[in-house]
Amino acid sequence: MTKNSIRLVFVALLAGIITLLGYKYFFESTNNTPIIQTDETGATVFPTSYRENNPYETPDLTKAAEETVNAVVHVKNTAIVDKQPTNLFEFFYGGGQPRAQIGTGSGVIISPDGYIITNNHVIENATKLEITLNNNEIYEAELIGADTTTDIALLKIDGDESFPFIPFGDSDTIRLGEWVLAVGNPFNLNSTVTAGIISAKARNLSNFNNSPSSFIQTDAAVNRGNSGGALVNAHGDLIGINTAITSETGSYVGYAFAVPSNIARKVIEDILEYGNVQRALLGITGTELDSKIAKELGVNSTQGVYVSNVEEESGAALSGVKSGDVILEVDNIKINKFSDLTGHLSSKRPNDKVRLKILRKNEELEVGVTLLKIDRFAIPELGIEIKEPSEKVLKEMGLKNGVMITSVLAPEMRSYQLEGAIITKVNDRQITSINDIKTILQQRLPNQRIAIQFKTRSGETQTFIFR
Repeated sequence: MTKNSIRLVFVALLAGIITLLGYKYFFESTNNTPIIQTDETGATVFPTSYRENNPYETPDLTKAAEETVNAVVHVKNTAIVDKQPTNLFEFFYGGGQPRAQIGTGSGVIISPDGYIITNNHVIENATKLEITLNNNEIYEAELIGADTTTDIALLKIDGDESFPFIPFGDSDTIRLGEWVLAVGNPFNLNSTVTAGIISAKARNLSNFNNSPSSFIQTDAAVNRGNSGGALVNAHGDLIGINTAITSETGSYVGYAFAVPSNIARKVIEDILEYGNVQRALLGITGTELDSKIAKELGVNSTQGVYVSNVEEESGAALSGVKSGDVILEVDNIKINKFSDLTGHLSSKRPNDKVRLKILRKNEELEVGVTLLKIDRFAIPELGIEIKEPSEKVLKEMGLKNGVMITSVLAPEMRSYQLEGAIITKVNDRQITSINDIKTILQQRLPNQRIAIQFKTRSGETQTFIFR
């Protein structure tokens, strides 16, 4: 071999080594380290990871389990409840002493200073909240705030040292078939880790809290006590909060559901900044498409959301979205069903902008929409959401007063087509504002019936009775 050949081989070998070292330093180190956000103003900023999974490698879940198990805590909820009546005298006049009722669940530490995310139903009605870490240290927790619609709550514990925590991941980037871990405390068995895959995304559980949501579905084993625990990816990043199971027995049968991390994070940030959840309105009502519905409507798409109505003065209306449009994508996320759309919008705030790809008369268009604030009030007891109607709407319907039904949350009521109907009376009392309905609900006796009279868009007057 000549000197030139040896020199050429040496240069090629050296270049290869430099390339390999550069890749290891710039790419692998970046992909395996969470990006910790800081805020010079001192405001709480929750750590977030932007690591991406490699779908072509078999993940080693041991590291993810070891890194997350210490940041998932046991939540003990002590609530004072009235004693149930055991005879007619106690039923009418009361009797017996209130008793303490203990409930348990899981929570996830999401910052080194002790913020904990869990489910609202884990801490509901609590008079005392006790947190047990994986090392058996016990802390009393403060409830910062909660949201019943998404079933998310935020707690805080204080300690002398930094707590182990799990950084948020991006739930929009998860893929079907991706490996995940469920970490929690089922049946009071602390620090339990189970493995599974992402079974479905944007799953609509319309019978959960009477509220349509966009859940992650997984086959990782989740049981009672797992509520509020972590669903993490192979890197150990938080992509969901385990919330519900579907089972006829009450135990795991292969289906578990988690609130996506992007929604959960937005909820707790709103609670910290505003004291409540800021919900953004697109301003459309519509229906999911399939081949049968598409044929009936005369559109050339079997996927997406068909816009049946655009609310006046909404962000959609101001941006030129029209009835008959089909929403195909929002912010480059494909919309196959309504929960794909509502799930993405649940992670947005008023004045945020989204990009819609729509199909109009079989031509694809892109529209930018500024989301507006939802000025609405949900009534879980009745399974409806209401708002104050405009004078124009009241005049069109021949009414002087009332409150508009904007959406129906209860599945058993959706067939009645109540969206847009005006509630005129509740329990025979005239309704002029949302506060009228709030007052009636607050003053009613337990188990008292609620009679709602309303006028539909077609002009019919109907009455529903709820017990």
